[in-house]
Amino acid sequence: MNGGNTLNVSSLVIASSLVLISLLFSYFQKLKLEKDTIVGVIRAIIQLTIVGYLLDYIFGLKNPLFTFCLLIFMIFNASFNAAKRGKKIKNGVVISFISIAVGTSITLSILVFSGAIKFRPYEVIPVGGMIISNSMVALGLCYRQLNLDFKNKRQEVETKLSLGADILPSSIEIIRDAIKTGMLPTIDSTKTLGIVSLPGMMTGLILAGTPPVQAIRYQIMVTFMILSTTAISSFMACYLAYSKFFNKRKQLL
Repeated sequence: MNGGNTLNVSSLVIASSLVLISLLFSYFQKLKLEKDTIVGVIRAIIQLTIVGYLLDYIFGLKNPLFTFCLLIFMIFNASFNAAKRGKKIKNGVVISFISIAVGTSITLSILVFSGAIKFRPYEVIPVGGMIISNSMVALGLCYRQLNLDFKNKRQEVETKLSLGADILPSSIEIIRDAIKTGMLPTIDSTKTLGIVSLPGMMTGLILAGTPPVQAIRYQIMVTFMILSTTAISSFMACYLAYSKFFNKRKQLL
């Protein structure tokens, strides 16, 4: 694969048949993921087609307000999808939105003020997309772990409450476990970067003709920003969400 190759329609159709492997595994193992897989594939095709043409238009606008609005739209969609993993958590979308927005804002602000990137659509939007998508995945894992732990450790939490502990001390181990669960995939990915998985941004830049040293610097920046945003978003989401498992009388629901 090189910069001069063009992916034609027939090649894309043949490559798309790989989706059948996922569908076959799901069907024969009775995972019941066929519908989600098909919906995901169709949505990906439609969304990528729309976004591809939209980004081409947006990158030409160079309008900071429009860039900001697009980031908000991306954060909202990520929040909505993350909240699906925490269906039992009240106001999950709001909690997700605040957590992802804060994490993204802090990270992007540091990058912009340090001069690592400029607040231009073709720089901010791709970087913001990477940050937001990783936060979304982390929050989904956090919510799932919170639901699981509050179910499995119900007796332990209720015992602490009966002994006079407040809801935070009673839940602190569960909160920490959920944050850790949300952050671990990003940390593990960082450990194996360049050994197990080839970093996409660095590889793409090198293929585009960017000097390796410059490409490496950009990849290091991307790795650090993803770690930062994942940590901030996971921390905020778990501390905002844990209280939703209790009623006003501090009883576990």
